[in-house]
Amino acid sequence: MAQHWLMKSEPETYSIDDLKRDKRTGWANVRSYQARNYMRDQMKVGDLVLFYHSGGDEPGVAGIARVCREAHPDPTALDKRSEYFDPKATKGNPIWMMVDVEFVEKLPHPVSLKAMKAEPKLKGMMVLQPGHRPSVQPVSPEHFQLVRKMGTIRPDR
Repeated sequence: MAQHWLMKSEPETYSIDDLKRDKRTGWANVRSYQARNYMRDQMKVGDLVLFYHSGGDEPGVAGIARVCREAHPDPTALDKRSEYFDPKATKGNPIWMMVDVEFVEKLPHPVSLKAMKAEPKLKGMMVLQPGHRPSVQPVSPEHFQLVRKMGTIRPDR
């Protein structure tokens, strides 16, 4: 059974529009052990992802992606020229992993963090909890579907 996730990206670094243009990308440069473990141990091809813009004017969910390749070594950990180089990583023990994701859809109306916090049915969602900041995190199927639905309805201004 497919699982659901939320993956954060700074929109000025890599946005839902970039994913739409590229069609798919490797989710590299993650340097959180918890996020790495989710990608390495739990994410499977076909899992759906809330693509979350973590910076910019208003953080929130901007679109939907799908895992299209399971965990594999993140090459930036071995690249001495990369700011994500890890001297402890080796080919035999790459330490850092990544998955590939593909574009599914851009939400007609991004779902802001403020709107998610205001929705009582989303209480308990990890991204809304103080101190839970991993860039990759699980989402319940119910929360995923509600956020997706919120993104198709024009919010009142």
